[in-house]
Amino acid sequence: MVIKTGTFILNTNFNRYLYGLMAGIFSLLSNYQTTHAQDKHATADTVNTIPDTLLFKIQQAQAAITDINSANKKGYRIDGIRNGLEEIITNVNPVKSDLAVTKKVIDTKSLLSYNLILKDAQSKLTDWQTRLTKLNSELQQRADKVVALSNDSLLTVDNRDTTQKRLYSSQLANIKLRLQGAGKVTSAGLDTISQLLADVSALYLTVNDMQSAIDERLQQSGRSALGREAPYIWSAPAKSQNNDLFKLISSSFEGQNKILGYFFDSSWDNRVLLLLAGIAFYIWVFRNFKKIRQTSLRDKVGQINFKYISPYPVLATIMLVLNLAPLFEPDAPSLYIELTQFLSLAVLTVLFWRDLSKNDIKYWVFVTGLYIVIVLTTSVVQDAVWMRLWLMGLNVFAIYTGILFTRRLREEGVSQKLTKPVLYIFVLLNGLAVILNIFGRISLAKVYSTTAIIGLTQIIGLAIFIQILSDALELQIKVSACSEGLFSRISVSRSRASFKKALTVVAVILWLLVFMINLSIAGGIYAFTQQVLIKERAFGSVKFTLSNVLFFAVIVYLANILQKHVGVLFGEGGTSSTISDKIEHKGSKLALIRLVIIIIGVLLAITASGIPLDKLTVVLGALSVGIGLGMQNIVNNFVSGIILIFEKPFRIGDYVELADKKGKVQDIGIRSSKMLTPQGSEVIIPNGDLLSGRLVNWTLSNDYLKTEIVFKVGIDTDLEAIKKIIDEEVNKTDDRVKNLPPELLINSFGADSIELKILVWITNIYAEAGFKSRLLQQLLTRFKEIEIKTM
Repeated sequence: MVIKTGTFILNTNFNRYLYGLMAGIFSLLSNYQTTHAQDKHATADTVNTIPDTLLFKIQQAQAAITDINSANKKGYRIDGIRNGLEEIITNVNPVKSDLAVTKKVIDTKSLLSYNLILKDAQSKLTDWQTRLTKLNSELQQRADKVVALSNDSLLTVDNRDTTQKRLYSSQLANIKLRLQGAGKVTSAGLDTISQLLADVSALYLTVNDMQSAIDERLQQSGRSALGREAPYIWSAPAKSQNNDLFKLISSSFEGQNKILGYFFDSSWDNRVLLLLAGIAFYIWVFRNFKKIRQTSLRDKVGQINFKYISPYPVLATIMLVLNLAPLFEPDAPSLYIELTQFLSLAVLTVLFWRDLSKNDIKYWVFVTGLYIVIVLTTSVVQDAVWMRLWLMGLNVFAIYTGILFTRRLREEGVSQKLTKPVLYIFVLLNGLAVILNIFGRISLAKVYSTTAIIGLTQIIGLAIFIQILSDALELQIKVSACSEGLFSRISVSRSRASFKKALTVVAVILWLLVFMINLSIAGGIYAFTQQVLIKERAFGSVKFTLSNVLFFAVIVYLANILQKHVGVLFGEGGTSSTISDKIEHKGSKLALIRLVIIIIGVLLAITASGIPLDKLTVVLGALSVGIGLGMQNIVNNFVSGIILIFEKPFRIGDYVELADKKGKVQDIGIRSSKMLTPQGSEVIIPNGDLLSGRLVNWTLSNDYLKTEIVFKVGIDTDLEAIKKIIDEEVNKTDDRVKNLPPELLINSFGADSIELKILVWITNIYAEAGFKSRLLQQLLTRFKEIEIKTM
């Protein structure tokens, strides 16, 4: 029993041990299977992930390569820059060579021409630098993208990669080859752009250095302008180093001809605008002459006789273009001005050939020849005594000729306001040229001589210029007035006077511009004026420039002028002093347009002034205080005007009555309105009174009016006969309303008389007085025929 028990216990313990061992083995097996399943799942995820990322990278690389190749195929469009660079080098090389010669004195005219070439070159080189820098940056970005894609490990296949990634090895190899090709093209383009950018920058530095040298020499030339450059006249040599006049003339114009050619090439756009202005003038005059030849206008216009314009105004157009040339090309070299003036003299000779007498033609040809001789002389004069004496003789002779010439101009009717100042300047410049020549200042003497003769001859061209445009305006006035156009609604005499004043101002500006170009001071004056206008100034904490103030004043002035005269464009006429029987109702949209013009003008002026918004609020605050203190009536009238515009209690052309005034509304303004009374007086009524007062509008819905005629007849008069006569006579009138018969009423009666009242509807309130007069005359005649006595 004991043994059995022990055996049982032993067996039981062994079973427990064996069970625990088996449980541990099963647990290890379970953990191994779980771990092995997780590893297999992770491996499957990795295998699936790598191809997805690789495909995205391949697509991204292909798209980038396509963009790079497409951009490279388009090219960089640098051929124009390369050719332009060579052209600039060709243009600046003569300037560089001239500046490189030590101790060489370059005249002011050549320095200014060189300055023009270098400024244009600087402008082009600056634009090219900006463009090439942008291209260089774009190419650098493409090259960086190629490098980044080439170094991407995901686009590279090696032995450690998975089997699925190796399936894309051919595509990856193709991408590598395409990347290499794109990289080579991009690198070549980058090298080309970089080299061209370096060349442009180097040339820019060279041009900048030459520009500084030119500016320095111009300053020295200005400081030493009165310095002696040749011996005094009594010490001058008998001969110069070069006595061949033909060589002197050719060498003088050779350099200027190159500069002139460069000027023509670089400023063609200004001449296109000038040509378009000439074409517009030709079409304007040609069309007006064509309208006059129409049968409907020929009899109204009558005979026309213009001196300088014709149905085909070719010469007039050329004259206009030649006179306007300096305004379109203020930077022109002096040779351009001389040639323009010579062409102007040639056209004037053709214009004068038919109109002037033989003596006047001879005198004009003589003046033209004097111009040519002086210009050629100033181009060849050197320090030789005989050349300087010849120039001095021309100066003295020019003074005498100029005095006689201006006398002839006065006899021909040219305004003394133009000729007197020009004559004084002409005599002064020639006198100074003689004095400067004596004391060895030959360059200044030549400049003054040329400026004087150009100024004298130019004034003739400007006088003809004013006459041509005046004739063209007169032609337009005749056509417009006869066809009920613009000039039929405005004061013609005032328009003529204003136009002539404006033309005179333009002529003076043109003359002064050419005068300053010839004296080589146009650039300096322009730079000084620009410096004065753009310099920032301060008034307390407010900063401003004179240019902003000028723009502000000009915009406000133009807006005021435009809002005053905008009615002419909408058929608003003008100057009638009596009320017409013709009814013309015009809406208040004109006042709204004026309000819009004022608002836009004020906003543009504020914008141009450069006033900051915070400062503007201060100004508006000050205005509000002013309004509160003393501008209530002005603001009240202004706001009332706006209300009248939208409420429309009356229109332009309505017949209204306000207090003791009645008449026709002639104008609706922003602050006040204008009424024309039957007596012909114009009454200015503030808009506040029109809005707040008791206003009677007789023509708001229609123009009909019931008029009354009162008269007395004897107590024994046959009223039926009177009614019959009244019906017959009223029906004969034109101003009655046909579907409304007249009414005859007994107003009152006495012991021996009856007071009768006739009520008749008429079509026009303005015809009331005339209707009454005509009807009473007809009734009086009929009453006499049948012996009816009125009392």
